[in-house]
Amino acid sequence: MKILHTADWHLGQTFYEYDRREEHLHFLEWLKQQIRQHEIDVLLIAGDVFDSPNPSAESQRMYYRFLREVTSENPSLQIIIIAGNHDSAARLEAPNPLLEDMNVTVRGVVRRNAEGDIDLQHLIVPLYTEGEVTAYCLAVPYLRQGDYPSAENYSKGVQLLYEQLFNEVKEKGVPVIAMGHLQATGSEISEDDRSERTVIGGLECVSPDAFDEAIAYTALGHLHRSQRVSHRENVRYSGTPMPMSFAEKNNASGVVMITIGAEGTGMERLAFEPLAGLMSIPRQARPLEEVLQAIGDLPDGDVTLRSPYLEIKILMTEPEPSYKYKIEEALKGKAVRLARIAAMLPQKKASGIVATSYEELQTIRPLDMALDVFKRKYGGTEMPDTMKQLLESVIKEAGV
Repeated sequence: MKILHTADWHLGQTFYEYDRREEHLHFLEWLKQQIRQHEIDVLLIAGDVFDSPNPSAESQRMYYRFLREVTSENPSLQIIIIAGNHDSAARLEAPNPLLEDMNVTVRGVVRRNAEGDIDLQHLIVPLYTEGEVTAYCLAVPYLRQGDYPSAENYSKGVQLLYEQLFNEVKEKGVPVIAMGHLQATGSEISEDDRSERTVIGGLECVSPDAFDEAIAYTALGHLHRSQRVSHRENVRYSGTPMPMSFAEKNNASGVVMITIGAEGTGMERLAFEPLAGLMSIPRQARPLEEVLQAIGDLPDGDVTLRSPYLEIKILMTEPEPSYKYKIEEALKGKAVRLARIAAMLPQKKASGIVATSYEELQTIRPLDMALDVFKRKYGGTEMPDTMKQLLESVIKEAGV
């Protein structure tokens, strides 16, 4: 059995007012080629199909057109999709009666029976080869409060759910695949990445121990960097098809191909080259004159769909009301698309949280700000755990 693992498409994303439709179409065409070329049996899409819970009509057309075309071209292909935190679980599941006829299974909502117990069987999807069940998939969507069994905290509740699901199938004598949309302990996020924001205080980080060692492969979504989790080769994030922010500009893009056979499970990363790249100049914020020199070194040419998005970092050492005009004039005739000018102020403080621009201010978590204020106010003393937990609860409840 050959499986492809992908996640975090974020269809409909607008990148600093640029429409990324053509970039997503480029990826979906490439994905169809990989499925044909490698004769894939199962496609796993681990959440965040859309960038918004209320996606545009065009984004939905793109998504459903892909599903129709890829299943028509590959009649034996089975597709399993789970909802991510950016998706509307109910909206994603709504077309299930039609999608099931195309061998597409979507899991977004955690159902409960009349007794109030989680419907475990709804989250267990059999995988078929020539009409025979040859594996099971634990298709667990992004879990919100109340979606998991009663436990002392989120992490324990999620772990308990995976344990219950695995116990339902572990004696079946076939491989088990797990899916999830979550942040696993031991994983890495892109530095200062607001599009990949960690959940408040790390309360919702889930230990990779939640995935039993006997599970052949765990396909995760939510974090945008392709990576294995806590050195476990078979617990992985596929990463996004393309960078979602400038913090991700150096991330490798692609999907993971998993081969399950008599000799065990093999994994291979299939690299994807996005239609357009991301650039940041200079490497660190510099005064305007140096910025204009760096712009001069950019390649000349027409702006096309393959032209990279450009971030410019400028150090504002003195008032310069015309800096935007000068930058835009210097960029004329350059084969780049200006996405962002980050005007930075000199950083003078040696310790504590300092925001040198509006964009940096947006990356600071409320909890970190409170911890920093407490530490400075009380002579370096750390905030007591009880107070920290109460504050985390308030912040989470407020949805900040």
